[in-house]
Amino acid sequence: MSTLEVLNHPFREQFEVFLDEHRRGLDESLEGLTEEQARRSLVPSRTTLLGLVKHATFVEKVWFDEAVTCRSRAEIGIPATPDESFILDEEDTIATVRKAYREACEASRKAAAALDLDDLLHGNRRGPLPLRWVYLHMLRELAQHGGHADILREQILSS
Repeated sequence: MSTLEVLNHPFREQFEVFLDEHRRGLDESLEGLTEEQARRSLVPSRTTLLGLVKHATFVEKVWFDEAVTCRSRAEIGIPATPDESFILDEEDTIATVRKAYREACEASRKAAAALDLDDLLHGNRRGPLPLRWVYLHMLRELAQHGGHADILREQILSS
């Protein structure tokens, strides 16, 4: 379903369609690239296209696993800090990172399915937050990183 198709639908459905559109865009930023292109560093930070998608996997797990289940990041198997989530290991490939991201997104959908927008999530370091706020935060996070990915991809493909 597209964002225009949910114009007059309930807010929950609108949030989820917009989230999935941003998730898809970030995932597709790796489409057709070589492993070298996906890992290419064009800025002084750890940001690469492959690293952005790996970081997005971390973000999904922070907001829809840690925040919902109250499990620690160590229990979930994710880095302690956002900066560390950009670090690429030798075994990280376009295929493995995209697969992990898609699985994290699906797990996020399942974790949120039983919740209402005003339900409080107790596992975040900021304290209890309503699912509505988490959805808004995720939209901001994914839109921001989607923009980063668009610029990096454009630079990579033009060189």
